[in-house]
Amino acid sequence: MTEDTRPEPPPDPLAPEAPRRSALKRFLPLIVVALGAGLGWWLLGDRLTFETLRENREALIAWRDESYALVAAAYMLAYVAVVAFSLPGALAMTLAGGFLFGLWPGALMIVASATAGATLIFLAAKTSLGDRLAKALEGRGGAMARFRRGIEENEIWFLLLIRLVPVMPFFVANLAPAFLGVGLRNYVLTTFFGIMPGTVVYTWVGAGLGEVFERGGTPDLGIIFEPHVLGPLLGLSALAALPMIVKAVRGRRPGEAPGEAPGKAKEDAA
Repeated sequence: MTEDTRPEPPPDPLAPEAPRRSALKRFLPLIVVALGAGLGWWLLGDRLTFETLRENREALIAWRDESYALVAAAYMLAYVAVVAFSLPGALAMTLAGGFLFGLWPGALMIVASATAGATLIFLAAKTSLGDRLAKALEGRGGAMARFRRGIEENEIWFLLLIRLVPVMPFFVANLAPAFLGVGLRNYVLTTFFGIMPGTVVYTWVGAGLGEVFERGGTPDLGIIFEPHVLGPLLGLSALAALPMIVKAVRGRRPGEAPGEAPGKAKEDAA
């Protein structure tokens, strides 16, 4: 009798266990984000506030002076977690960055950390739901349809525009591109440079918190609406929108009104 040396047949991919494992693997990144968000909200709640920073400022400064590199690394990791899990307190964290590290070191740390956190949640959403949700949203109207049209017309400039003009919540701007086929490179670059102007403004406010604490006051978060701050931001936004406007104008045929379907004026004339 000879021993049977034939290899075992591969597992049946149609077996009930295979689809379950595949689905779990696909949704695992999003599950981790959801669990991290729930745990973060439960542990932190509303603790990341300006008042918390005021109460602990002396301890934080002493810790920074003793171990600058360690504090900087801990701060950046914490900021990544706040953005990746969409936790409350991002504004207080930004002010803390300016307060502890100054304007430019703080702003660069914040921009890098916020970009990293946004990229993590982007990848989690794109891996888990991206392609399927993109197909489900095809043909739908509403805000997502306008978002998709803007990306199709000029992906980089449109992504820059939504970062420069925060008309939607930050976490929505992080997630929506994942469902509309945006590439990782363009997402990272436009996030990094798009959030930089607003970050610099609030880090600047944070850098002046020492005097605010001494007076017993609160920071002026409305500074972003001051003309000397809002003007340059609007200018950058207009610059980001310019390529899309030019493309829209060039795409219309003579006689067509803005917003009119291409060729409609010609049909009406006939």
